[in-house]
Amino acid sequence: MMRFLGTFLIIAIVNTCFGQKDDTTINTPATLNYTTELVVPELDIPWGMTFLPDGSMLVTEIKGKLIHFKGGVKTEIKQVPEVYARGQGGLMDVELHPDYKNNGWIYFTYSSSEGEENGGNTALMRAKIKEGTLIDKQILYKGTPNTTKPYHFGSRIVFDNDGFVYFGIGDRGEHFVNPQDITKDGGKIYRLKDDGTIPSDNPFVNEIGAKTAIYSYGHRNPQGMTKHPVTGQIWENEHGPQGGDEINIVRKGKNYGWPVICYGINYDNTILTDKTEMPGMEQPLYYYVPSIAPSGMAFVYSDKYPDWKGNLLIGSLKFQYLERLVITDDKVTYREKIMPDLGRVRNVKIGNDGYIYVAIEGKGIYKIVPSR
Repeated sequence: MMRFLGTFLIIAIVNTCFGQKDDTTINTPATLNYTTELVVPELDIPWGMTFLPDGSMLVTEIKGKLIHFKGGVKTEIKQVPEVYARGQGGLMDVELHPDYKNNGWIYFTYSSSEGEENGGNTALMRAKIKEGTLIDKQILYKGTPNTTKPYHFGSRIVFDNDGFVYFGIGDRGEHFVNPQDITKDGGKIYRLKDDGTIPSDNPFVNEIGAKTAIYSYGHRNPQGMTKHPVTGQIWENEHGPQGGDEINIVRKGKNYGWPVICYGINYDNTILTDKTEMPGMEQPLYYYVPSIAPSGMAFVYSDKYPDWKGNLLIGSLKFQYLERLVITDDKVTYREKIMPDLGRVRNVKIGNDGYIYVAIEGKGIYKIVPSR
């Protein structure tokens, strides 16, 4: 009898954890209205990419290379900061300052071993490029403490309409320690001024002992982030455990619940938590069960894709496709596979030319070309 009750309790907890499971079917169109063109070949894990005013591209390789691609030629930029290349760590995102044409600043996130402890943690740096070399390198923020754990570094970079820079650091594998504690780094989205100083209206500037760069907390491992082209809101996606990947709108001072609430379970199928909601904790705009392992994300705003305008694109590492989501009133109403089975999608961006560019591990960067 006790064994039966125990089994019943586990089933009940699983059902509670998975609660309102996402029920939007992902579609695979019978015919495609686009083709794909490989524009930057022979890349290993192209984590980040950004587009320079002259039409060229900067691409980060996770093992520590920053590549300038122009006119079909790849040139490796020199004096890139040394990365703590372990597991999911390395050279991650790259983004231009909104006023790059005048100030030349480029921003990077990378796993850094700087500090007293062994291992590494995520850092945000800005620098400039002169004659193929990084100069004026400045670390704007460095998560602490270092740890040798090889996962959950984050990390993406986005500027908002007011010129503040946002970036994420994952929980670094310390999910019971970092995400819910605002005195600790990890499991957070941060907001800084472009020079690394703390905005006076950040939510925890007056909290004793708090990491005042924090903008939101209770995150697991943010690997996608973008600005909504109409509202200016910052959106992010993050990896859940086994189930429970999330799409969130990042709001000031809000707690996104990890690991207290979750729509997933542990990788060994044990129960992580029996709660999917709690007072004072935000619900995701959308969650995935099973996990898709989301990566880069971007809103389509270019006139080159009139049927997709306003849609959200998210890469899937696990299932190896780019996902197109139609969102109405902050609800996902339609999902569709784009570029299925081409490979692990690491990032997606809209180029200066209005085309969609997709980074595929082990292959390179593709451009999606509309057929009409």
